[in-house]
Amino acid sequence: MKRVINYSAGPAAIPLEVLEQARDEMLDWNGTGCSVMEVSHRGKEYDALHMETMDLFREVAGLPKDYHVLFCTGGASTQFLMLPMNYLAAGKEADYIVTGNWSKAAVKEAKRYGKITHPANMELEGERFVAIPKQAELKLNPAAEYVHYTSNNTVEGTEWHYIPDVKGKPLVCDMSSDIFSRPLDFSKFSMFYAGAQKNLGPSGVTVVAIRDDFLQKAHDDLPTMMSYKVFKDKFSMHNTPPCFSIYILNLVLKWLKKNGGLEAMGKINEQKQKLLYAAIDESKGFYTGLANPDSRSWMNIDFKLPTPELDEKFVKDAKAAGIVQTKGYRTMGGIRLSAYNAVSLKDVEYTVQFMKDFQAKNA
Repeated sequence: MKRVINYSAGPAAIPLEVLEQARDEMLDWNGTGCSVMEVSHRGKEYDALHMETMDLFREVAGLPKDYHVLFCTGGASTQFLMLPMNYLAAGKEADYIVTGNWSKAAVKEAKRYGKITHPANMELEGERFVAIPKQAELKLNPAAEYVHYTSNNTVEGTEWHYIPDVKGKPLVCDMSSDIFSRPLDFSKFSMFYAGAQKNLGPSGVTVVAIRDDFLQKAHDDLPTMMSYKVFKDKFSMHNTPPCFSIYILNLVLKWLKKNGGLEAMGKINEQKQKLLYAAIDESKGFYTGLANPDSRSWMNIDFKLPTPELDEKFVKDAKAAGIVQTKGYRTMGGIRLSAYNAVSLKDVEYTVQFMKDFQAKNA
């Protein structure tokens, strides 16, 4: 068996020991004689797993008891419409801070349900985003029902390194690509959500954490599967949940706990990003980072080489060296290394050496 270093932006790398446990339990999970994909979601075995996973998520995040954990489907993109559907209506307003491709997508959906204002829009000419706004640059709307932002921009390689002060307004965050990558005061959020397929496990489940006081403000007259209140009241089991994805999420959360939690993960991720950005900055222009240095993402490291032809050669040679999924997003070009939690420090050290060797051969 040959494993590669996987820098895919999502679906992304999953910890090896999690995959090994899932493999070992594939045919007989928890003594049931069945795969977890085959047991009833109404049975006591699955019910115990489901509730344990909610508790594990709260524990890893350090959430108080007044937060509800929901297991939704449809990825973060469905949250782009579910959130405003629950909280906006004619005459209602919300603030959306625009820092990249996915926050723009969230705005597109929210506009269907209410008036959307922008405390900051960081888009530059040519649909480029290279920076995160400073706190002093945010122009908040006093009439907003909530403030929404995207903590890490997977496409552009920028990331918020602070939690914005929104002057008492409910704060909502799409954390799909940097959730649980380091410690954070999650109690500052009225709601946050994340598609699992980057740091939490496989695609198929989207985790939503929502504080009770914010949940109570949600509309009641909604389609059943679009209502946060229904998800809370039915423990995310009004219909069949994505059982296998939740099972892997459970294993990933246990892996995080076993390896020191967010404090330890943050220290490793800090080392990883320092090594990768040092390789870029010390290359004398052979590698050029795409994001402003003070806004650089720890998770998605974007850069370009001197020519598109060298970009392509880098991708090809990296694959031959056992490093895959390095091609940049289609609108960005260049290279993107998505160094999520399951990418080890050793993997990054190997990658940095490859980058130095590639430069020596091709500069």
